[in-house]
Amino acid sequence: MTDSDWWSPWRAGEDFRRLEGSIPLLISLPHDGSEIPAEIAADMTEPAQRSPDTDWRVAELYDFARDMGAYLIRPRWSRYVVDLNRPSDGAPLYPGRAETGLCPLQLFAGRDIYLPGRAPDNAQVRERVARYWRPYHGALQSTLETIRARHGSVLLWEGHSIRSECPMFFEGRLPDYNIGTANGQSCAPAVEQALAEVIAERSGSYVINGRFKGGYITRHYGQPARGISAVQMEMAQASYLDECQPEQFDPALAQSAQSLLRELLEQAVAALPSAG
Repeated sequence: MTDSDWWSPWRAGEDFRRLEGSIPLLISLPHDGSEIPAEIAADMTEPAQRSPDTDWRVAELYDFARDMGAYLIRPRWSRYVVDLNRPSDGAPLYPGRAETGLCPLQLFAGRDIYLPGRAPDNAQVRERVARYWRPYHGALQSTLETIRARHGSVLLWEGHSIRSECPMFFEGRLPDYNIGTANGQSCAPAVEQALAEVIAERSGSYVINGRFKGGYITRHYGQPARGISAVQMEMAQASYLDECQPEQFDPALAQSAQSLLRELLEQAVAALPSAG
């Protein structure tokens, strides 16, 4: 895909977009999509059809990374269709804690996503995995290997966001910046150290490996021994947009967050072993 096509209207049969880059950085935005195929939406409640739990406007938030030379990948479809950041077998990421599944059945607010008797059965879940999940992950894997072959190592950055207050998952208000490295297992130590130094200097509202330690993508693809460092950034949406109107992107509100994200990415890439 060319740079000029990144923001063009989605085409029929297009499930995700991948943009080529020039530096050892791949930014994945697996919950940016908000569309729902008509045949699936027909089984959903009206509130669910609006995809309220989208990681709103993270593609716009990270748009600056195109000028950096980053590779980017983002899906068209809502996490309600299938969650690209969950294992394809539906295994829990946080055993014993509240979380949404591979094909979620409830909104973050606790209400049902599907009309009575219309939730997907096992066969339908398998169909969605084959139709939407596997192609995205195939593209993710092949892109990582291409970058690693070119540069010797690669940083996979998972860009996420969530409402700053979401009782289903955490009490009180979430810190603005939540960095997850699977407790140091998904990235090179130098990468985590670089991130820690930048975030400590630039933000008074952050945590590393707190409530969000990294989802499936971070944990599965982060293999620092093979030159692949993976980091998840879960941002409180209030840090870059008006949560009362999350569908609206205001560049002025996002400017400070974008400046910090750019520095985090630059320093993390510079800290990659064998990068260059």
